[in-house]
Amino acid sequence: MTNKLYAVIRLRGCVGVPPDIKLTLQSLRLTRKNHCTIVEATPPIEGMLRKASGYITYGEISEDILAALLERRGRLRGDRKLTLDHIKKLGFESFKDLAKALLEGKIKLKDIPNLKLVFRLHPPSKGFKGTIKKPYGQGGELGYRGTTINELLMRMI
Repeated sequence: MTNKLYAVIRLRGCVGVPPDIKLTLQSLRLTRKNHCTIVEATPPIEGMLRKASGYITYGEISEDILAALLERRGRLRGDRKLTLDHIKKLGFESFKDLAKALLEGKIKLKDIPNLKLVFRLHPPSKGFKGTIKKPYGQGGELGYRGTTINELLMRMI
């Protein structure tokens, strides 16, 4: 059984955000621009994503991109880098093995000791393709974008 995971990235800042959407973003652990979280695709989470879609973009993350995200942007408490030694202590040979186990539902991100569940990303190289204030399908960057989230993540890692 594969576990559908969404990568969620906050694209817009905090000025003028309605209180209910601000609470939703806090529940998703997205308190700043260019922060990313990985969440399971459950009906309550999908409702939260739809509600906050004017401030975030999200889609299904691939195994390769998840492995790259963990390797390059994964942090432990104390702002220490997530290393291969730490992964091997959990019983995985590589970041790719860990990403595969996460997508298969064998382990959850919160089960990795001391891992920060928020990934701090750079602004995308070569900028955004559209405007940040419109939905993804209408020439913008916000909302659901399916598997094309992986292209954006690669430019932000």
